[in-house]
Amino acid sequence: MSRIKRGTIAHKRRKYLLARAKGYLGRAKTNFRAAKERLLHAEKNAYKSRKLRKRELRRLWIARINGALDQIGSTISYSRFMDQLKKAGNRLNRKSLSEIAIRDIESFRKIVESLSVPK
Repeated sequence: MSRIKRGTIAHKRRKYLLARAKGYLGRAKTNFRAAKERLLHAEKNAYKSRKLRKRELRRLWIARINGALDQIGSTISYSRFMDQLKKAGNRLNRKSLSEIAIRDIESFRKIVESLSVPK
């Protein structure tokens, strides 16, 4: 059997990893081991941060909708409003509702008034 040299494959792998570590400080951008470790942590934190961003945006949308309900002088709370919206079969999500509340408060008022809300 003939001998197989794998230097090119290993070099390619290291080169790819170091290219991804570009911009890191110190050894982490030039040393393979340090760059590999730094990238492992960076990818873990990136995954975690994507989840946190979703959580923070949802909190922002809820605060905007609640604020808009207060602004139009509605007697209904946020949770009641979302419940009535769901029961009415409306397909608007929190993101779109918050955008409507920011950009066009009159349309938001009409949405709130269109729901049959018991007092």
